[in-house]
Amino acid sequence: MIAVLGTLGVAVGLVSALGGAGTLVAARALSQPERCRQALAWIAAMAGGCVLAVGAMEFALLSDDFSLAYVARNSTIATPLIYKIATLWGALEGSILLWALVLCGYVGAAAWRFRARTSEPTVAWALAVMLGVCIFFFALLAGPANPFGTLADPPADGGGLNPLLRNHPLMAIHPVMLYLGYVGFTVPFGFAVAALVTRQFDSRWLADTRRWTLVAWGSLGAGIMLGAWWSYEVLGWGGYWAWDPVENASLLPWLTATAFVHSLITQQRRQMLRVWNLSLLIVTFALTIFGTFLTRSGVLESVHEFSESSLGPILLAFFAVIVVSGVVLVAWRGEALRNPASLGSIWSREGSFLGNNLLFAVAAFVVMLGTVFPLLAEAVASERLAVGRPYFDRMLAPVGIALLGLMALSPALNWRDTPAELRSKRLVWPAAAGALTMVLSVWAGAHGLWQVLALGMGGFVIGSAARLLWLGVRRNGWRGLLGRTGGGMIAHIGVAVIAFGFIASSAYGSEGEFTLSPGESGVVAGHQVTYLGLTDEIESGNRVVRVRVDVEDRGIFEPAVTRFAEFGQPISTPSVATSLIDDVYLSLATIPEEGDSDVALRVLIKPLVAWMWLGGAVLVLGIAAALVPTRIGARDRVPRRGTPATAGSVGVRES
Repeated sequence: MIAVLGTLGVAVGLVSALGGAGTLVAARALSQPERCRQALAWIAAMAGGCVLAVGAMEFALLSDDFSLAYVARNSTIATPLIYKIATLWGALEGSILLWALVLCGYVGAAAWRFRARTSEPTVAWALAVMLGVCIFFFALLAGPANPFGTLADPPADGGGLNPLLRNHPLMAIHPVMLYLGYVGFTVPFGFAVAALVTRQFDSRWLADTRRWTLVAWGSLGAGIMLGAWWSYEVLGWGGYWAWDPVENASLLPWLTATAFVHSLITQQRRQMLRVWNLSLLIVTFALTIFGTFLTRSGVLESVHEFSESSLGPILLAFFAVIVVSGVVLVAWRGEALRNPASLGSIWSREGSFLGNNLLFAVAAFVVMLGTVFPLLAEAVASERLAVGRPYFDRMLAPVGIALLGLMALSPALNWRDTPAELRSKRLVWPAAAGALTMVLSVWAGAHGLWQVLALGMGGFVIGSAARLLWLGVRRNGWRGLLGRTGGGMIAHIGVAVIAFGFIASSAYGSEGEFTLSPGESGVVAGHQVTYLGLTDEIESGNRVVRVRVDVEDRGIFEPAVTRFAEFGQPISTPSVATSLIDDVYLSLATIPEEGDSDVALRVLIKPLVAWMWLGGAVLVLGIAAALVPTRIGARDRVPRRGTPATAGSVGVRES
């Protein structure tokens, strides 16, 4: 019965998506715009069908219905409740089902938001494009990614997920946030295609998509940060970002979306970068599909990937269709996209945004090359290559420092041009903050030209953002913290704090490994750890060894290692003594022999790691503040010469 209900939900979703898209296309083709509103009912039915399918799957998981092949493969009776719920997106077919649910949510929300404007060509075509994406994913669920296949002879218990996916609560949050980001770009992509089809290149389509883009961009950024935190807390290697190809696949659309978030302001203010903005949205959406291909095709060996499936060629074909269609549409409308507006001065707000976009494009190219080149080499020459951290660090370090410099410079610039005297006046205190940061970092033990320079640039960014926030608050009260400028400057501060944590933890960490008997201690970077003893127990059929360790001035912590009966190799569960200054990261190097009380303890000291998670929270807070509409921002006025450049939401004046 559950399989029947789930299959029915998928069928309703697919038929409704086809009906809605067909209605919209026919209404536009027959010049009957009043019929476009009928698509709203189709969209509601599509969302209802998807909810039915997801509900059926969750019921099967929670009730241990092993007659469903998906449940039998990926769940067990003993799986805790939170991980049973999360099993929905823990494997291939369920992850596509969650994708469809989030997609229906976005398309439904967009349809409701623009319900009074469905007869407008841009809105109608945008909804048609979104429904076209829905058709693709429902077709996957109805065919090669069907999650409701059944077993004639159900087992008494299931196989269960990879243990790494069911030993930390972040597993229930991190993927959902990533999906909210990935899928959310469908809405601005739909409007970009609609603008090209209808030749409506004014700023209205940008205004229609700005908040949708911010929500998707912010969700993807939060998902990436939560994924880094999960890696740090779960995998036991002591890091949070390994330049794994699947990690890179999530970073790529975030980079291009970040470029768009900044350059759309230039088009709204100066009518520049039309082709660039449309191309960025198409590329961003295409990269979300590329990331889906990487994780669901079996071409990679990664802890983040799903099992090998037949979806790889289908997803790659869909990616190719998006890219080719986007290129054709932009080329088709090339003449109409031209605009006489030009860059007046590099010392202008639009000049800084142009530099920002070029740097993000370079960063995306570097990451894409490092991700795809090994795959191409293996496909062409059957030679397996690995592009590791040295490549990314060497190529991206100067790009990152340049981006921090532009982030610090941009808030001090006007549109069109900024006189040198005015630039100097506005940048003196932010520059002093950057110089002070460099001095303090060297005093604290920082070394290395690139590292110290990057830390200084982070201080420069914070000083520049704080200056503009202060001016906004002085003029507009607490509303100066909201809208594009307030939220944007808070986000800049978040990025700078993340940079502090990333640089310090990557460049200045320490490590030690000790074989200890109960009562013995080891010291790493001034931190003493004392091994107190262990427990060796069988939990749910799995051997679990927990070690009690006293970290001086931090308390008692219990790193563990588990040998899962169905998985074979032992899985380490680290324990972290966190502070704003540094983390003491504890993990067991090996699982002790039964009856042996000695342990091999690995201790890592990671300076300022907590600043990364704090900075991520500040970044998300800034994006949320940028979503808040302000009365001043609604005017969207261009600042007069001599007033500080704002991103559009809060006007401030300097004395």
